[in-house]
Amino acid sequence: MGGGTDERTPKGFDTSVPNSARVWNYWLGGKDGYPVDREAGEQYRQVYPAIVDVARAGRRFLARSVRYLAGAAGVRQFLDVGTGLPTLQNTHEIAQSVAPECRVVYVDNDPLVLTHARALLASSPEGATDYVDADMHQPGEILRGAAAVLDFSRPVGLMLIGVLGHVQEYEDARSIVKQLLDGLVPGSHLVLADSVSVSAAHRKANARYRETGAVPYLLRSEEEIRGFFDGVELVDPGFVPVTRWRCGRDPAAAEIGMLGGVGLKTR
Repeated sequence: MGGGTDERTPKGFDTSVPNSARVWNYWLGGKDGYPVDREAGEQYRQVYPAIVDVARAGRRFLARSVRYLAGAAGVRQFLDVGTGLPTLQNTHEIAQSVAPECRVVYVDNDPLVLTHARALLASSPEGATDYVDADMHQPGEILRGAAAVLDFSRPVGLMLIGVLGHVQEYEDARSIVKQLLDGLVPGSHLVLADSVSVSAAHRKANARYRETGAVPYLLRSEEEIRGFFDGVELVDPGFVPVTRWRCGRDPAAAEIGMLGGVGLKTR
C-alpha cells in the first residue's frame, strides 16, 4: 500500500498517527503501512537498531510455538489475540501445514488489520479461520466471539505475542491473561512473549515513539513478564529469550529484548 488511502482503508481511519501493528509490519519488512508508520518505525530503528531483530525473532518464536502445539502437543484450535497485519507464516498457515483440520480465530480491534485479514487470510478446506473484532481489555467479548468457531470444551492454544504492553496497568494485563485462560480447559496452552527493556537506547527509542501520538507500549521487567505465566506449567525450556525457545542454532543475539515461553494449563 502506498502513501495515501486505498479501497481497503476503512472510512474515517486516521492515517496521521502511527499504529503499532503497521510499525511492527514495517520492521518485519512489510509494505502495508503509511508514511507516518514508516517514519516512526525508522526513527525507532535509528535509536535502537535491534528492534528489527526483536520483531523478527518474535515472529520466528510464533512459528516454532505453533508448530510445537499443532505437532507434539496435539492442539487443533488457536486463539491469536492482537494478531497484527497479515505477513509471512501466519498462525493458521503454520498450524494447518501440520494439521489441516486446525481451527484458528484471530482477534484485533484495528479496522485496517481486520480488513486485510479478511481479504488475505484463507483457511485450508479441512479447517477454519475466523476474525473477531474485539478489544483485548474485554476478555469475555473475545471468548464469546471466538466460540462461533472454537469448541471451548477442547484445548486451545492462546497466543499473546507482543501485545500486553498496550495495557498500561500491570494488574489489568495480568487479569486479561487470567480471564482468557479461565475460559479454556486443561490441556490448553498459553504462548506469550513481550518486550523487556535491555538498554538505555531501547528506553529512549520507546519514549520517542510515545511522543508521536501513537498508543504507548510499555517495556516491562523480566519479573513482570514472567508473572503472566502464573498458574500454568512452563514447557521446556521454560521462560527464556525467544531466540532460545526450541530454536536450534538461531544466530540472533541471546540478549534480544523479548522474553517468552509456552505454558500448559493443567487444571
